[in-house]
Amino acid sequence: MMVVIILSAVLMLIFQCAVSDVVKDFDKCSNFFSDNQPPEIPGVLVDSKSADQNRYKFICQGAKDKYTFATFYDTESRIPVFSAYRYSGKGNFNRDQAKKPWSTEPQLDNNKQAADDDYKNNKLNVNRGHLFPVCHAKDLDTAKSTFTLTNAVPQKESFNGGSWAHMEGCTMGLMETNCRDNNDQVSAYVLTGAVPAKNPLPQDMLNKRVNIPSMMWTAFCCYNNEKQSWFSAAHWAKNVDEDVNQKMILTVSLKNLQDELKKTWGEGLKLFNKCDEKKSLMSSIWYFISRVTG
Repeated sequence: MMVVIILSAVLMLIFQCAVSDVVKDFDKCSNFFSDNQPPEIPGVLVDSKSADQNRYKFICQGAKDKYTFATFYDTESRIPVFSAYRYSGKGNFNRDQAKKPWSTEPQLDNNKQAADDDYKNNKLNVNRGHLFPVCHAKDLDTAKSTFTLTNAVPQKESFNGGSWAHMEGCTMGLMETNCRDNNDQVSAYVLTGAVPAKNPLPQDMLNKRVNIPSMMWTAFCCYNNEKQSWFSAAHWAKNVDEDVNQKMILTVSLKNLQDELKKTWGEGLKLFNKCDEKKSLMSSIWYFISRVTG
C-alpha cells in the first residue's frame, strides 16, 4: 500500500512539474506564432502541416497545466527544426533556480531523439544549446520547462557560451525597448532554430547518431506602439568553435536571414505571417544598438 502511495505521489509531482504533448499540428499551442500561423519551410512544414509525418513532429511544450512554447522536431536528425515562444520580459529568477536535469520526450521513441548520454564525455566540444533560452523565460516554471532535449541542439561550447549568449542578452534588450503592444507591455514572437549538417559522417555526429547543426538562427517579430507598426530583426551564425571575445553576431534584417535559410530549404520560406521583409527595422540601426548594449 505504501509503495502505491509513494508511486502516486511521484507521478503527481512529475505531472505538476512538466507537461508536453506530441500532437498532429500546432492548433493547441498556436498562440506562440504571429497570427497563429507557424513558419512555411518548403519540404518540411507546409500549410501548417508536416511534409513528412514520420520524420517531423509537432510538440506543445509546457509546465504544470499550461503550454509555454512550441517545438517542431526532426526525428531523423534528432534535433529540433525550431522552437517558438512569446517574449514578455524576463521573470524574477536566476539560472541556478531554473536549472534542472535535462529530460527527453516520453511520447517519442528513444531511438528518434537525443538522450542525455549522447552528450556525456563527448570529444566534439559541444554541449546542450537551448533554442528557447532560460534568460528569455517570463517565470520560473517556464524557465524550467526549457530543459528538455527536444529544445536543444549540440552547440559548440565556446559558441554557446560566447557570441550566442551575448546575442541572447542583446536581443532581450532590443525587445524590451522596441516591442510594446497597445497596453505598453513587452510582447514579441520569437523563433529560434538550427540548420542540420548535410550528410554528416558518423564520426562528425554526436555519439555517431545526433546531427550537429551547421548553423543556428533566431528572429523576432513584434508590434511597436510608438511607431504603430510591426517590426522584426534577426541573427544567425555558424555553429563553430570560436575564441573568447573574438566574435560578435551582427543583427540583420528578416530578409537577410530568410535569404540565408532559403539556401537550405528553397524559395517559399517565410518565418512570420505578421512581419514581412519590408517592415524590418534597418539592420544598421539594430547593429548599432546591439554594440552599445553589449
